[in-house]
Amino acid sequence: MGKGGARPWWRTALSCMRFLATSFVVNVQSALEYRTNFLIQVFGMALNNAAFAAFWAVLLSRTGSVGGYVFTDVMFIWAIVPAAFGLAHALAGNIRSIGQIVQRGELDVYLLQPRDVWLNLITSRTVVSAWGDFLYGFLVIALLPGLSPGRFALFCAMTLTGAAILVAAFSAAESLVFFMGDSSSASGAFTEFLLSFSLYPETVFDRGMRWVFYTIVPSGFVAFVPLAAYKALEWRALALLVPASLAYTAASYALFRLGLRRYESGNQVGTRS
Repeated sequence: MGKGGARPWWRTALSCMRFLATSFVVNVQSALEYRTNFLIQVFGMALNNAAFAAFWAVLLSRTGSVGGYVFTDVMFIWAIVPAAFGLAHALAGNIRSIGQIVQRGELDVYLLQPRDVWLNLITSRTVVSAWGDFLYGFLVIALLPGLSPGRFALFCAMTLTGAAILVAAFSAAESLVFFMGDSSSASGAFTEFLLSFSLYPETVFDRGMRWVFYTIVPSGFVAFVPLAAYKALEWRALALLVPASLAYTAASYALFRLGLRRYESGNQVGTRS
């Protein structure tokens, strides 16, 4: 392309990847400055998740199955969701703090930096406890019977798509602050719905509401499609999960940019110092 043309998409993608890698390294180094606290939070979160696994083990030992899901099915969900959730918050630790940052007027700092505002904002910190979720997910999948190199590779790929969808979903919910002022209740409720729906068997929910899992609250793409793909070792599921993750990311980014125009226009959101 000519010198005055638009920047090729692949150069933009490479620049974003380099920026993500740099932010990740800086965030990890910062977190490791307090190693004792880091280890306590990581293993504390892993133990917290293990308590829920113990609950399901006792329940299913008595019932045999819940909604057709046996113990290994439930444990897969409790592997893929924490792994994706942990990766999302390890890489993009501000995805559930956007509303607070906007309300406190701290977004101005990111507007002055020569980076994409959304990407810079969400990746500017890591959530230490999220590393516990991430490690727990991989520990559980390693202990499940029938694990093979192919299934493990598929699990890793679906963890990436799940993390991307969670980043997009949480970011979109937080971006409502631009339009609602104080959106903490709405974004908090959305987070609870998404995690609750993802961590329970899909079949326990009424058929009439399952469409929600593949639209507004994308639990289906984070947990239920990956479960079916893992059991059948079906790599073609990525032909659905990858476009879904890209679509949710694009929609979330567009919503943030739309809200950012309102912020830049001088319309104050909440109380700013």
